[in-house]
Amino acid sequence: MSTHIEAKKGEIAENVLLPGDPLRAKWIAENFLENSKLYNDVRGMLGYTGTFRGTPISVQGTGMGIPSALIYCNELIKDYGVKNLIRVGSAGSYQKDIKLRDIVIAMAASSTSGINNTRFINNDYSPTANFELFMKAASYAKENNIPIKAGNVLSCDEFYDDDIDSYKKWAQFGVLCVEMEAAGIYTIAAKYNVRALAVLTISDSLVTKETTSVVEREQSFDTMINIALHTLI
Repeated sequence: MSTHIEAKKGEIAENVLLPGDPLRAKWIAENFLENSKLYNDVRGMLGYTGTFRGTPISVQGTGMGIPSALIYCNELIKDYGVKNLIRVGSAGSYQKDIKLRDIVIAMAASSTSGINNTRFINNDYSPTANFELFMKAASYAKENNIPIKAGNVLSCDEFYDDDIDSYKKWAQFGVLCVEMEAAGIYTIAAKYNVRALAVLTISDSLVTKETTSVVEREQSFDTMINIALHTLI
């Protein structure tokens, strides 16, 4: 048991999916994992362990933003021995050719967060995906004719930005989309020498202003989940 996770030793697998929304964690456990069991509901941040094609897999909600995600990643790695972390989340498109429900795999994660400046004062650290997980995810997508985009994403601290056009500068430099956790997850994985990847589904577009519903974001992004699960087996 850790501060925010009430699982006993051995109840969490070495492979963990990390949705921000705890209800997405519940949906994944109920629809993709066999014999899934709840191991955590502290603060409503649901966590489950089951199997996928014989491989033990856990799924743990992280909440929104880098500070919340780092709490759970720290405890999963240090207290439960997790080795592979895959964020499965929603993102907002910054590019006109990246549409609703498109899949983006984050090769790297820029950030507006100051979290790494406390480690690398006045220097830039570039949080990147684990190469082996990235290649497995890309290969699975190619073999199954799933179109993906891969590149730099932005992990942003603010969901509601005062400047509605601020995304354009990031887009100009090739950033594909915005989310809120990947840069933190990639950094903590590097610190503890474990593997991390972020597989994202576009839920809205800052370019076209299109959006998906709350229920769609919670329960219908199954392509992303299949990519992540097959990357771990």
